[in-house]
Amino acid sequence: MKTIKFLTAMAIILAFTSCKGQNESKTTASDQAISKIEVLDFHSTHRCMTCNAIEANTNFTLNTYFPNELKESKITFQVINVDKEENEAIAEKFQAAGTSLFLNVIKNGKEKQIDMTDFAFMKGNDQEAFSKELKAKIESELKTL
Repeated sequence: MKTIKFLTAMAIILAFTSCKGQNESKTTASDQAISKIEVLDFHSTHRCMTCNAIEANTNFTLNTYFPNELKESKITFQVINVDKEENEAIAEKFQAAGTSLFLNVIKNGKEKQIDMTDFAFMKGNDQEAFSKELKAKIESELKTL
């Protein structure tokens, strides 16, 4: 009887520890000479109205407030279909299974992934609020480069 209680307790502990939450940002190493911000808009083949708005508002924000940074490749923007086989590796790297918005801040080759997905869905249909908040976040991250 003690063995069953012990195994049950261990199974519960294992279940809780294996279901750890995802961090908002993760850091990995890359080419040490690179410092830039990659804006990554992941989506599936079939997209809802909000998913399309997220892409449009991200494009608007980048082209309106960061045209020089885009031209100099200090900021890049990629739209990635997670359903395409050639995008499997990058989707897995960012754990994107559907619509997701990430900032991948690369400073001296070290990557910091910032998950903006919750924000994107909450503000996706309000261009003004979306642009204001995304602009502020990108400006803040640019200062760290």
